[in-house]
Amino acid sequence: MRTSAEQEYIGAWSALERERMLQSLAGETVDLLVIGGGITGAGIALDAVTRGLRTALVEMQDFAAGTSSRSTKLIHGGLRYLKQLEFKVVAETGRERAVVYENGPHVTTPEWMLLPFYSGGQLGPFTSRLGLTLYDYLARVKKDEWHKMLNARETLEREPLLRSEGLRGGGYYVEYRTDDARLTLEVLKRAVELGATAVNYAAVTGLRYDGTRLSGAVVQDRIGGGEYELRARHIINATGPWVDDIREMDRSKEGKTLRLTKGVHLVFDQERFPLRQAVYFDTPDGRMVFAIPRDGKTYIGTTDTDYAGDPGHPRMEEDDLSYLLDAANYMFPSLGLTPRDVESSWAGLRPLIRQEGKNPSDISRKDEIFLSPSGLISIAGGKLTGYRKMAERVVDLVSRRRQADDLPALPASRTRTLAISGGDVGGSAGYEAYVRQQTEAGIAAGLGPDEAERIARRYGSNAPRLFELAVGSRDFADRHGLPLALAAELRYAVLAEMAATPADFWIRRTGRLFFDRPGVLRWKDAVSAAMAELLRWSGGQRESYDRELDRLLAEAVEP
Repeated sequence: MRTSAEQEYIGAWSALERERMLQSLAGETVDLLVIGGGITGAGIALDAVTRGLRTALVEMQDFAAGTSSRSTKLIHGGLRYLKQLEFKVVAETGRERAVVYENGPHVTTPEWMLLPFYSGGQLGPFTSRLGLTLYDYLARVKKDEWHKMLNARETLEREPLLRSEGLRGGGYYVEYRTDDARLTLEVLKRAVELGATAVNYAAVTGLRYDGTRLSGAVVQDRIGGGEYELRARHIINATGPWVDDIREMDRSKEGKTLRLTKGVHLVFDQERFPLRQAVYFDTPDGRMVFAIPRDGKTYIGTTDTDYAGDPGHPRMEEDDLSYLLDAANYMFPSLGLTPRDVESSWAGLRPLIRQEGKNPSDISRKDEIFLSPSGLISIAGGKLTGYRKMAERVVDLVSRRRQADDLPALPASRTRTLAISGGDVGGSAGYEAYVRQQTEAGIAAGLGPDEAERIARRYGSNAPRLFELAVGSRDFADRHGLPLALAAELRYAVLAEMAATPADFWIRRTGRLFFDRPGVLRWKDAVSAAMAELLRWSGGQRESYDRELDRLLAEAVEP
């Protein structure tokens, strides 16, 4: 028997409705079909639906399961691209960073970053000051967030763990920390709220044509097993590491191609790596690495190496582990970190545009759009920070294609000032007051103060829906031995965020496999049983999903 709160979500974006959504899509012709449910595809879907296009999106894995849940989790202005003289990239990503923050302050947090410089290092007082000043100007950084220059004593006061030998000082500037997977989900949820359809575990296995013009796609339901033909007037290939695979399916893979590089991050408990202050530092081999405190943990990354394996299954390897431990122990020598100290890890791929003769760290992060003779539009490259502007450019191209077909041009993009789902909190200025108000509502719903505040911060203006679910979740929580807050989050993930497997919940919906692995180990069996009830799994399905989660838990600590 479904509660009234559950019933509200049926037909919106519930995992219980996946098959019905695919069946419905198979019975119509949409204006725009987006292949790929990472941040790029999510942004395109949102831009398109707000301009009046009937929009659908399909993703062969879970939403954000690829690169968009495996980044450094920063909405940053691209300071590193000054080194490559990519001033336009710095300017655009800096401006877009402010847009992302205002539209979703619940998934974006200002983070002051320390940039130490040492005798004999790549950076010095003059180059650091020059670079940060140029960065502040190009990225249009707010005056109260302009960089500061620190001497060696001030630098060590902010982060005592830093190597003191040869320290000359540091730059102090603002980046923005995010939860990349939740950002993707909130963008997609807003698109769905405005009329788009988005389905995960729906893999494109073939393309369909009217003559030479692309007109649709064959989609395989990787959970239910059905096959569906979807028709669309325009199709966007936003599949990240799989962009070239779809281009090959379209017989249009020519000219520029992708070069995949892998980035790995390690997570430590704050008791073992008590970092006070986010740090961005250069390593002896000339690369730049972040170390960032978050939620009682410290994570460090990233590597940047070529990758030729399975795009769906990148993982930490021995060389990655050794490299990052060496980097951490070089910059924070008192710690003496070892492989046993790694609590979790993640590995992700960067789908970069191939540039021969360049090492992975020097390849441009600029995005590029490819238009095939069939009409397939592919987008590759780019940065998490620039997703909204990338989407605007893609839908602008669709508008020009429509005009070529004697159809009306689309209105201009309006996503620059459109809050994403959960972001209706009065912008960054109103966010803290909103959190305080909703924390009281969560306490009234039966949650403890810390849990109520955590949900208010994490879900923003969607928090009231979780509190409503919490009120009706006591029997459900007791039946499965779950804390009330976790039970409410789980039901919300399944009923309103299309979570279909335990890995969806523990990685993309909550991030706990990365930042609370002990909690996942404690509650994984109870959550699996609860999801089996909600989604009516067979015994075989549950066993398969449990094996997948166990594999991912092991790979997070075993190279």
